[in-house]
Amino acid sequence: MLGAIIGDILGSTYEKNPIKTKTFKWNFDELFFTDDTVLTVATAYAIMNDVPYAESYKLFYNKYPFAGYGKNFEKWALSESYEPYGSWGNGSAMRVSPVALAYNNLTNILRQAKKSAEATHNHPDGIKGAKVVAHSIFLARKSFDKQQIKDEIEKNYNYDLSLTVEYYRENANPRDISCQATVPQALVAFLESTNFEDAIRNAISIGVDSDTLAAISGSVAEVYYGFIPGELKEKCLNKLDEYLMNILNEFYLKYKLNF
Repeated sequence: MLGAIIGDILGSTYEKNPIKTKTFKWNFDELFFTDDTVLTVATAYAIMNDVPYAESYKLFYNKYPFAGYGKNFEKWALSESYEPYGSWGNGSAMRVSPVALAYNNLTNILRQAKKSAEATHNHPDGIKGAKVVAHSIFLARKSFDKQQIKDEIEKNYNYDLSLTVEYYRENANPRDISCQATVPQALVAFLESTNFEDAIRNAISIGVDSDTLAAISGSVAEVYYGFIPGELKEKCLNKLDEYLMNILNEFYLKYKLNF
């Protein structure tokens, strides 16, 4: 969860100004949190307070209505309906990380990942994207190595993780925000990385939907590496307001996670 939030913030300025390199300096003054952070925290809130995911997502949209949501999500959030709208977009995958940290059994994790996704993203690809990210985080928690994580995801979900970050820099479609496109790119960014920051830099350097790719990659990298550089953590968490920060702290304390 923390890795997703930091990834989102670090990628925030590159969503509309994409880059194709890993060698850049962070301009912390320009960074901000987006809908990826808001809805990740909303997922944690729903879990801790036993609130339906759809209710929590609407609640947090109303608290943070200008965080950069997709048009379909925004239309749903403003409506009176709690029915999902069949999305296959990557929103289900970027917000799911708290599920993989709050539950210990893979069956429960995948069940809750599905529930969190289908609150809005009830298309099979939207559900699969959330399950893949949650499953990857679970494997990282269980100390699976990268090859094992790659093999498990490819075997169980028919995702191709054999392509490279360099391939995606040259070929990724900036208009394709589907789970089918985004989740493999984000996982490859993690798989090629040497540490947490490198995973984020890999994700951003692909040059498409940078905040969401970095959020997904960061959510796995946080657990796999078990360490986030202090400056990145401090500078990014300073972007959160008191309300978001309190929920983040409460979640990590409740589930006895390293902060």
